[in-house]
Amino acid sequence: MSTTTQPQRRKERLDRGIKVRSESIYALASWREIAYLLAPRLALILGLLLLPLIAPNLYWQRVMSIAAVYGMLALSFDFLANYVGLVSLGGALFTGIGAYIAGILNSSFGVPPLLTIPIATVAGGLLSTLILLPVLPLRGVYFAIATMLYPLFFERIIAAANIFGGTEGLSGLGYLPSVWLEAYLPIVALLIAVFGLRRLVNADLGLLFRGIKDNDQSVRASGINVTFYRAQAVFIASAIGCFAGAYIAHLYSWAGMSSFALDFSVLPIAAATVGGPGTLAGAVIGSFILSPVSELLRAFGTLRIVFYAVVIVFFIVFRSEGLMNYAQRKYEQFEHWVDV
Repeated sequence: MSTTTQPQRRKERLDRGIKVRSESIYALASWREIAYLLAPRLALILGLLLLPLIAPNLYWQRVMSIAAVYGMLALSFDFLANYVGLVSLGGALFTGIGAYIAGILNSSFGVPPLLTIPIATVAGGLLSTLILLPVLPLRGVYFAIATMLYPLFFERIIAAANIFGGTEGLSGLGYLPSVWLEAYLPIVALLIAVFGLRRLVNADLGLLFRGIKDNDQSVRASGINVTFYRAQAVFIASAIGCFAGAYIAHLYSWAGMSSFALDFSVLPIAAATVGGPGTLAGAVIGSFILSPVSELLRAFGTLRIVFYAVVIVFFIVFRSEGLMNYAQRKYEQFEHWVDV
């Protein structure tokens, strides 16, 4: 009489056997492991691309576009704060500069929106970097306070000197050629920014940025110009913010002092805190959570800032890791049966 032995089985986490030496180097053996790695990325891409299609009307389609704008600003904040060590409270500076450059090019020189937006992105990034260059040696709260004051400074200068349209702003700017381009341009730009930054922070330049964040004195002692590399990081972050500002100027056909509004500084910080600091994708997710909620609270006016403050305090005290880090930890705990 022969007996057949049943193979022994045990549960194993899905990520075991996939990760080899680091979080960015993998050995793939099956479609299951490939799907495990690609699923979160595909979910983010497809989710964002489907949003304009499932929006019930043009109003909510624009809300999704504004959420993508805040996503870019939150991404910019998260990159500077958690990968370079520069906590910037002046995201409104980037949107204001981008909006005014695009507005001036379009209203005064007749440059079409499809050209003003990329020009404002690059030129605004350079101008923002030059403006912030004197405060780049500062660290911690000193850099944060300095960046917070810049938007207020430019807002008052424009009003007092009555330049760039003064308090009336620049009106009658050109719209983007189609509604679908208007809907998908910020989303595609956001996806390029989040995956581009993810690739950057794992490259050699990103490792240098992290070294500056962890111990800039040691990096400086190695003969590396810390201010130069901080300027590179600020250019990358500010260019993303300037793109957002230029897009908003053509979305509303207007660029004015409200482009330096406090909302463009506060909501991105709240979004990055809710989504998960240091994850990049978490900043995007947080923006698409808070922006629709903010729109629903529009009737409360500036009291929305109180809501952002409460959200930030709640997540700092009770869920400091944010939603993305929590979801990532749970996702990596998925198990499956394997033969021993």
